[in-house]
Amino acid sequence: MDLATVRAFFLWCTVLNGALLGLSVVIVTCAGDWVYHMHDKWFSLSRDAFTVVLYAFLGGFKVLVLVFNVVPYVALCIVG
Repeated sequence: MDLATVRAFFLWCTVLNGALLGLSVVIVTCAGDWVYHMHDKWFSLSRDAFTVVLYAFLGGFKVLVLVFNVVPYVALCIVG
């Protein structure tokens, strides 16, 4: 694989994962009660505990997108 192909791969990984993260944030922001009631049927969590879990998930997902998508893409852009 050449450098341009790998750079394009990480660019599209960043775009797709960033869109998925953005969609998740929009859904949680706009339809948080619906998401809570949907998960309340499967798991018995209080609303406060659910909010903490959801916040931790979105934060962890953001860190993973940055570390495994954005940073390699930027590094490949710097290299060549």
